[in-house]
Amino acid sequence: MALTAGIVGLPNVGKSTLFNAITKAGAEAANYPFATIDPNVGMVEVPDERLNKLTELIKPKKTVPTTFEFTDIAGIVKGASRGEGLGNKFLANIREVDAIIHVVRAFDDENVMRENNREGEFIDPMADIETINLELILADLESVNKRYARVEKIARTKDKDAVAEFNVLQKIKPVLEDGKSARTIEFDEDEAKVVKSLFLLTTKPVLYVANVSEDEVGEPDNIEYVKQIREFAATENAEVAIISARVEEEISELEDDEKAEFLEAIGLQESGVDMLTRAAYHLLGLATYFTAGEKEVRAWTFKRGMKAPQMAGIIHSDFEKGFIRAVTMSYEDLIKYGSEKAVREAGRLREEGKDYVGQDGDIMEFRFNV
Repeated sequence: MALTAGIVGLPNVGKSTLFNAITKAGAEAANYPFATIDPNVGMVEVPDERLNKLTELIKPKKTVPTTFEFTDIAGIVKGASRGEGLGNKFLANIREVDAIIHVVRAFDDENVMRENNREGEFIDPMADIETINLELILADLESVNKRYARVEKIARTKDKDAVAEFNVLQKIKPVLEDGKSARTIEFDEDEAKVVKSLFLLTTKPVLYVANVSEDEVGEPDNIEYVKQIREFAATENAEVAIISARVEEEISELEDDEKAEFLEAIGLQESGVDMLTRAAYHLLGLATYFTAGEKEVRAWTFKRGMKAPQMAGIIHSDFEKGFIRAVTMSYEDLIKYGSEKAVREAGRLREEGKDYVGQDGDIMEFRFNV
């Protein structure tokens, strides 16, 4: 599925360093503003131990993990909504992504240049978050104001769609004017459909990433900056991930056996990149199903709530068009019983029809006729 998370942040917070670690793409990570101008796009494998277990059990000729796309967007500065610092281009890049990964520097470093060349100045994560959020809010407010008068006029004619949109605009406008993101508003199902059509920046799901120092990454709960970021994220029902971009960059250069030793030495069970990828995956409401046979064991990404024909269509459009049924078993059952034959004999192999809603960890074989 072509879903992507955009990595944003003020200049020099470590987001391009993080992107390098995620994709090993070598994005420029210089210590000056606007080192990243055009967005870099990279694919990363979604870590999933279940895929490894299926490979051990089935011993296929090939194993294919599912992937996730990250986009590294240039550092936003104050005034971006008015075009400052190539702001219009950056905001357009953000509009194209499905979720926002907001990197915030959570450590002091006198060698890192801050915006407006304030070298050595202690950081203020809350001010940094506010700078970016305010620019996104102002951009959304401009969009809402442009639609407001026009839709209000049409709504007076009792046009059903215009009335619905105007009611939503009335709900969003004062919140944005109060300096809050539209994601803080609760919408019912019908309102959510209208909101989606507005393509607002501040309705996109967000994950705040606290970029901490190498020395503190093993004990983030003791970092005051991290506490501040978590408290703010809670007001938006957003999540927080803790990483050290520098550590992740070092890990990305190691072999697999060396990674485990390195992580253990610094007190981590898994890399921040693996954790971040899963968090972004979860943020977008994504899940994984598998196809498994002697030729190939493969993981596929699907949107939670999808029905079996749509899931089949992820593999090939013909599978969806000619869908008949899906022979399905759970990952847990296959691991428990050891083979598809044993799962069938235990009465746990199912034949699901067009209305079946897929579950994370389903192992599926699609029957279709075109």
